[in-house]
Amino acid sequence: MRLGLVLLMAVTGCSTAITGTAAPGAPAPRSIPALPPPAVDPATLAQRLSAIQPGWPRPRYPVAPHAREIDCRRLKCVALTFDDGPGDETGQVLDALAQHGAKATFYIVGKMVTEKTAGLLRRMVTEGHELGNHSWDHPSLPSLSSDGLKSQLVRTQHAVGQVTGVRMRTMRPPYGATNRSVAAMTRRYGMAQIMWGLDTLDWRDRNSDLVAKRCQKAKEGDVILMHDIHASTVRAVPMLLDMLDAKGFTYVTVTELFGRLTPGQEYFHARKERTA
Repeated sequence: MRLGLVLLMAVTGCSTAITGTAAPGAPAPRSIPALPPPAVDPATLAQRLSAIQPGWPRPRYPVAPHAREIDCRRLKCVALTFDDGPGDETGQVLDALAQHGAKATFYIVGKMVTEKTAGLLRRMVTEGHELGNHSWDHPSLPSLSSDGLKSQLVRTQHAVGQVTGVRMRTMRPPYGATNRSVAAMTRRYGMAQIMWGLDTLDWRDRNSDLVAKRCQKAKEGDVILMHDIHASTVRAVPMLLDMLDAKGFTYVTVTELFGRLTPGQEYFHARKERTA
């Protein structure tokens, strides 16, 4: 304990006032004033402590970048969304998005959150993407009991939260299937229902060129549906980004696209009057 205290004082530059008791007839010792410790930001301090004391706690969760100021009334915004992952090739999707400075929203299936995929989820957060709830194992939610529906949403929230520290504010019902019970449960847990305005049908047609071509039909304010678990979709992403770049689109998360979202409500696309 004493060694740790000495090391901590050495790292932070702490000093204390030194005083003594003078012998009879001797001049009083001069008091040495304490010097203020140098300003050390918490991150630097943690690094120094870790260097001298192995195992010193480090931040557990990834840190997201500051929120962007995006005005989709002035910009041609489109929201790219990817369902059912993370998959084996999701990292390649993230690479392509990074090369284009594009942000997207990933709708996570809870059972896909494993030690193997945890790094991908953390990377999504640190690179400014949004995470959404896509149920635990992709059932049709209206067919479930109230307890079953609750379990699908809560287990996924917990799994993603344990890995990233993120509380997801949007969800996408599998197959787009919803009803009043689903709306009520998502409202209870503070999540809006995000549907889509453009379906690439990548789940049906495993053809990269065709998927990319369908994205050319995107309109301002569209939510585009894709799945990052299909290799053909992964190959299509660089192509469709080139195509949409040429049309001047800005890639945003669903929250950036819609702004304030109402829990339980369904959202398909954002059609807004643009300002000059």
